[in-house]
Amino acid sequence: MKFDMGRAWNDAVALLRANRQVVLVIAGVFFFLPNLALILLLPDYAQAMGTPGAAQPTDPDAALKALADAYGQVWWAVLISIVAQGIGMLGLLALLTDRDRPTVGEALVIGAKSFLPYIGTSILQSIVLVLVALIPFLAGGAAGIGVGVIVGIVALVVLAYLFTKFSLSIVVIVAERVMNPVTAIARSWALTKGNSLRIFLFYVLLFIVLIVIAIVMSIVLGIIGALAGPSGVLFVSGLSNALFNMIFVAVYLAVLAAVHRQLSGSAATIGQTFE
Repeated sequence: MKFDMGRAWNDAVALLRANRQVVLVIAGVFFFLPNLALILLLPDYAQAMGTPGAAQPTDPDAALKALADAYGQVWWAVLISIVAQGIGMLGLLALLTDRDRPTVGEALVIGAKSFLPYIGTSILQSIVLVLVALIPFLAGGAAGIGVGVIVGIVALVVLAYLFTKFSLSIVVIVAERVMNPVTAIARSWALTKGNSLRIFLFYVLLFIVLIVIAIVMSIVLGIIGALAGPSGVLFVSGLSNALFNMIFVAVYLAVLAAVHRQLSGSAATIGQTFE
């Protein structure tokens, strides 16, 4: 099956529209609020993350020390946020992919059950990506600048390819109830076979659109925050970051769900799923 970018985008939009109320609830609780709370309630974390309005150290060594100190003090809050957002993300995917139309509570239970397989899959993928990036860069650097640049470019191409091949693993875990990380990765690899370039270009276009949205939001909210003074800058910046995070995750998950539906042939049309 040849991947259709237009159909995937239309299906993703249809999924969000058909589930807009529950999407807003889950995205607000699990993606928006945790990010906003970390920035507004933990000033050290906001400073370490480079949030506008938070005092920033100018010395690189001081910046690294501030980052380490910040995480050392708030690691528990960051960990809770990561777990909550992971379960929320998996639960939202369950809502977008499950034909049985689970309730929010049922979807979050699915998300909680899928969390450990998701972490295992993410760790395996990260190891592969780091090895693919690190080994060529080290080898290229030892061989000279010219060779290093060529090897670096090749490594980036391979990383983009692997990212595309791995991208549906999270949907496979939730939609197909595959709890074995290796099996989930293999299934994602098989689903994307023959369409990797088209899917990658689709992701690139999506990221470009989201980046433009982020820039516009940052400019508009930045002006509003500047008018409110230093404390206003921090609040508006935190609000902007949290809002963009919510939009990005919701749209990206809907896109992944739509790509999976199309390539797996699990539904003729999105509309039929919600009739």
